[in-house]
Amino acid sequence: MNRRQFVQNTAILSAAFLCPDITNAAIAEYPVVRTPLAQRRFKSKAIEQAITEFQSKVKDHELGWLFGNCFPNTLDTTVTYRVKDGKPDTYVITGDIDAMWLRDSSAQVWPYLNLIKSDKQLQQLVAGVIRHQAGCIFKDPYANAFYDDPNKVSEWVHDLTKMQPGVHERKWEIDSLCYPVRLGYQYWKLTGDNSPFDDRWKQAIALILKTFKEQQRKDSLGPYSFQRTTAFATDTVPMGGYGYPVKPVGLICSAFRPSDDATIYSYLIPSNFFAVVSLKQAAEMVTAIAKDTNLAAELTTLSAEVEQALQKYGVIDHPQYGKIYAYEVNGFGSYNLMDDANVPSLLGLPYLGAVSVSDPIYQNTRKMLLSPENPFFFKGTAGEGIGGPHVGLNMIWPISIIIRGLTSQDDEEIRHCIQMLKSTHAGTGFMHESFHKDDPKNFTRKWFAWANTLFGEFLWETYKQKPYLLS
Repeated sequence: MNRRQFVQNTAILSAAFLCPDITNAAIAEYPVVRTPLAQRRFKSKAIEQAITEFQSKVKDHELGWLFGNCFPNTLDTTVTYRVKDGKPDTYVITGDIDAMWLRDSSAQVWPYLNLIKSDKQLQQLVAGVIRHQAGCIFKDPYANAFYDDPNKVSEWVHDLTKMQPGVHERKWEIDSLCYPVRLGYQYWKLTGDNSPFDDRWKQAIALILKTFKEQQRKDSLGPYSFQRTTAFATDTVPMGGYGYPVKPVGLICSAFRPSDDATIYSYLIPSNFFAVVSLKQAAEMVTAIAKDTNLAAELTTLSAEVEQALQKYGVIDHPQYGKIYAYEVNGFGSYNLMDDANVPSLLGLPYLGAVSVSDPIYQNTRKMLLSPENPFFFKGTAGEGIGGPHVGLNMIWPISIIIRGLTSQDDEEIRHCIQMLKSTHAGTGFMHESFHKDDPKNFTRKWFAWANTLFGEFLWETYKQKPYLLS
């Protein structure tokens, strides 16, 4: 994709104005790389207070510096907030790509949810994301990324699929419809605010249900297909754009993974787990807010069907680790053993609330994923972690290290993850899409807001629950 070079200003010390408790030593030791105050896209009192608290209480000044750069990065650089027709509306880009992914935009603002009750403006920003996402789903439930301008024509306009203006990319990924539900559900639970969940939102939920059912492919291949003229096999879908055959067993097909890479077997297990959670959450909300018991019953029925199919077809016997979750299956007995850094991943299932971290099958799977048995687990002199086909061999994604830490029950493992992240930002003060296992300076995407904000979430959660691990 075409990417704009993100230039960080290192000469202005305005960040210190909003973080008065940071020590002089820390300011002198590390360059100011955070976006200058006047250029920030959105300012949050609650976020600035969190940064000040973290930097004043955590003795490791480099971690304080990293937190101050990464945690607010989504707000500083990627959001466009406004009021449309008297209601909040928020467009969120990924960073160096000027388009809004349903997945990324949800994940980018998720770490702020626990602070929105103390910051009404921040709450309105998140409500605006929920509203904007509902509009995107209503426009095309099969698309993964959208423009703010509904008339903008994509660089991918010639893809062999039903492209339309305003859609950046039309890669069908189950998680694109799960993340908005996850964000909306948690917002609703924390605030009790029903205002974002209007008739259009309910229509979006009904579209999610319809799309999931179509992609169970019980009676036909469904209305979606995708092909792209490209040298990259992971950027197109075989067999006329429908993917390799699957046996209809109740699982939901996903043409692409959350990395935007094509699946090998269309039943992507982590995304199906995510769908089960999202369907249950949507059913609860539809019942409580819209009072639509019929729609809620359909959502619940589909959730139960997918959940049952996951236990029957998503678990395999590994000769070394016993019963584990496969990454992809086809219902005929074929399966793919691996994991990808992007979430939903097998490693990240507890983070999404899809399985318990103590689930024996998950723990077996986790051991396999963090071993050479996972073809995309890389270990070198700079660090160790999971990558994926999207960037290539030997490239570790910081997101995978963060998710490993967030799903760990072991203090030393959490500390190890923090130290790896601290030592692999290549002096930039930010997380990246990926870095080479032997050379952190060999990295991709200087401006990747999801990784930055997720790292902030990891540090903040550790600070709140196990602050001794940050010393």
